[in-house]
Amino acid sequence: MADQPVWSAVAALAAAALFAVAAVAQHRAAAAVPEDRPLVGSLVRNRRWLAGIGADAGGYGLQVVALALGPVLIVQPLLVTALVFALPLAARIDGRRVSGRTWLRALLLVLALATFLLVGQPSSGEPTAPLRHWLLPLGVLLGVVALAVLGASVRPRAASPGATSADLRVATDCWPTTATVGTTAPATTAQPPGAPGTRADSRRALLFGAAGGALFGLAAALTDFVAGRFGDGLAAVLGSWQTWALVAAGLLGVYLQQRAFQVGSLAAALPAATVAEPLAAAFLGLTVLDERLRADGFALVVVVVAVLVLAVAAVALARAEAAD
Repeated sequence: MADQPVWSAVAALAAAALFAVAAVAQHRAAAAVPEDRPLVGSLVRNRRWLAGIGADAGGYGLQVVALALGPVLIVQPLLVTALVFALPLAARIDGRRVSGRTWLRALLLVLALATFLLVGQPSSGEPTAPLRHWLLPLGVLLGVVALAVLGASVRPRAASPGATSADLRVATDCWPTTATVGTTAPATTAQPPGAPGTRADSRRALLFGAAGGALFGLAAALTDFVAGRFGDGLAAVLGSWQTWALVAAGLLGVYLQQRAFQVGSLAAALPAATVAEPLAAAFLGLTVLDERLRADGFALVVVVVAVLVLAVAAVALARAEAAD
């Protein structure tokens, strides 16, 4: 049908809106959990976080519809507009204003990612690559993820005796509240879960977000193979290492994303994940799945510049959020 691409775009934009709602809800829930408390145990009892998971599920459902009606080159650039939906929504809830520079950086990030996909036009590859082809690229990707997690796990020094960054950022769904920090520090009014943190908080959120996004990219690279195995029966699905790698990457990616939301602002965590996911998937596609970029000459230069702009825009968003 001639109008299918139009409905694909509508479904992709609706999915992006749901992903934005999910990110904002999950961020506010995770940011209210101090780092000295169990994150997962706290989140699974939080209605706001569970509602965010429901919004994520709805977004994925609409993403499947969008991909069924139109090509990836239409759907994927539209999905990254979740960042543009999420920033003003979070600011509105927190009673803040999104600055013009933040808008500019967010839009630049979205345009750079769209340029990478539209100009690079990565081709379909071979999802049935044997395990030996995965070993080196997968090791490189997981090594980068591990380094990012290690860097993000280094907590900044307390700002005052007895106080930690988690103490200073603790908040509840009933914000504002007043909490006593440490044993000698005076009572401090907690900041809202979405409020900007320190530069160290933003750095940690960026690293956790990038690590989670990279794992989501790994899951995306495995999805095509796992989906194709369903035609051979449930036993074929459960007997494939790719299935369990997909599940592990997805679960760990969700956890790291919540850690990013816990330690820093949405503007620091979400752009990093938005950038890392397609880049990790593209890396595995090129090195394992025999995918190719349909770009050469000047087009290839444009793709390289787009990737550099992606990284710079993501870091600039995190730095700007800490400076604000």
